[in-house]
Amino acid sequence: MSLEDNYLHKGMRRRLVEELKSKGIKDKAVLDAIMIVPRHVFFDNIFEKDAYDDKAFPIGEGQTISQPYTVAFQSQLLDIKKDDKILEIGTGSGYQSSVLLEMGAKLYSIERHKPLHNKAVKQIAKLGYHKGQFYVGDGTKGMSAYAPYDGIIVTAGAPLVPSDLVKQLKIGGRLIIPVGDDSKQKMIRLTKVGEKEIQKEEFGVFSFVPLIGERGWQK
Repeated sequence: MSLEDNYLHKGMRRRLVEELKSKGIKDKAVLDAIMIVPRHVFFDNIFEKDAYDDKAFPIGEGQTISQPYTVAFQSQLLDIKKDDKILEIGTGSGYQSSVLLEMGAKLYSIERHKPLHNKAVKQIAKLGYHKGQFYVGDGTKGMSAYAPYDGIIVTAGAPLVPSDLVKQLKIGGRLIIPVGDDSKQKMIRLTKVGEKEIQKEEFGVFSFVPLIGERGWQK
């Protein structure tokens, strides 16, 4: 991986941003973050040419770095304001994390695969993002120690919505989660409008790796 970010990379990002606009991404904060965060640094050098294609890519441990459109779409649904407290379920490569941090989120992120966690934390720090807190553990349980959250984003496909995540939202908080089977999921936004009242919205069909739980979490 290289931290070099030259005019060619920036040109590819500019084209990617224009492609995302053409696909319906309108949130300026999201587009600005996609333009700033160098996606290629999350790729091994040999695959750098693939970094700004609008597609997912394997990162090891059976996981992928999400398609840029998916990152932008979920980020747009979150509707982040500066200093919003955001919980991310599935750190993965750290690219989505970096986009959220660039948007001004106070980020807490959980990854179940320790090798991915270690790699992502190092890469994010090299980019100069130091406000996120990253953990290894079971994302289906959320992280009650820092709840409630303004927003929760799940970057893996779930068969159903984990109840712990809904409980950890603030009133007015938003949970973005793909729900479905192993092959495809529908993007869901749940907004907590009252202690016992949830507003549900459904968006397009996506394809994520499965959300898998395990016991406990640790820094």
